[in-house]
Amino acid sequence: MAEGEKFEQGATEVGDRILTLPNLLSFLRLALVPVFLLLLVEGEDIWALVVLAVSGITDFLDGFLARKLNQVSRLGQLLDPAADRLYIFAALLGLAIRSLIPWWLVAVILARDVMLIVVAILLARRGHGAFPVNWVGKFATACLMVGFPVLMLAAALPDVAPWVQPFGLIFSIVGAVLYWWAGLLYLRQTIALSRNPQTRTTV
Repeated sequence: MAEGEKFEQGATEVGDRILTLPNLLSFLRLALVPVFLLLLVEGEDIWALVVLAVSGITDFLDGFLARKLNQVSRLGQLLDPAADRLYIFAALLGLAIRSLIPWWLVAVILARDVMLIVVAILLARRGHGAFPVNWVGKFATACLMVGFPVLMLAAALPDVAPWVQPFGLIFSIVGAVLYWWAGLLYLRQTIALSRNPQTRTTV
């Protein structure tokens, strides 16, 4: 969850510092991404889940400390969503390599991110920053971050896999659908802004 999502705009001053405790925690999250992917590909699902849990704890702590220590930074606002997307990508790749999810699901989610990269470029050319994260995008990310670990748990515990795995797949597919819904909302905002630069669009 990005710092910009955790705090209301204007509630905390946003600084330019790089070496802050919250940012160091974000760097730790990023450093653990390849560790998580390697463990997942190697079938070390329990340890991969441990790394994912540590990442979740640092995600909470960096936002909490940023507010408490008045260390909300522009870099932190970029690192947090980047880390979320990298963990989603790593989970997608690792699970697909092990045939725990279909490759078409990987293509669907990655295609949406490619579309958002194009949207971001268009916004930057018009001197507009990224739109605020909408509730659909937050819910989509939450579904994916529930679905993927459930699939990992099913792989780690074959005895419960027949009951657990369907829930993981359902959450993952629902998350992918919502992921695209959120992306289309961003695209709609971008089109509206292109037609009328003075338009303020909210979701």
